[in-house]
Amino acid sequence: MHTTLTLLHDGRADQIEVADLARPAISAEALKETLGWELKPEGLCRDFMCISVDQDELVGEDGLDLRVLADALQRPLVSDGKHAVASLGASHHDRGEALASLDAPDFTLPDLDGNLHSLSDHRGKKVLLVAYASW
Repeated sequence: MHTTLTLLHDGRADQIEVADLARPAISAEALKETLGWELKPEGLCRDFMCISVDQDELVGEDGLDLRVLADALQRPLVSDGKHAVASLGASHHDRGEALASLDAPDFTLPDLDGNLHSLSDHRGKKVLLVAYASW
């Protein structure tokens, strides 16, 4: 029996079928469709780049182990089987580049009147962000 898992990655949310929410594994087809990687004899490949992986550890009865995959791609993974969601974070290289640029990532939020404002609308200006949480 398969269950649908929501995989959050690269600013997207994709639905993939997994057999076990506690230890999610995805099919080779889902790997290619959602993340753009392919499993080849030389390892995990995308475009002209391949990453060597222990395929005996990566590939199981239910498909490719999502945790082993995340480790191979050097991307953090957080999963919640109870809510059928997993989040695959950016690689340390991508996070390092973003931090080195000193540019805050763009986002859009509404003001109290419901008007949307994007951080990118204020590039080059000083901006004070105030965040509040009730917990």
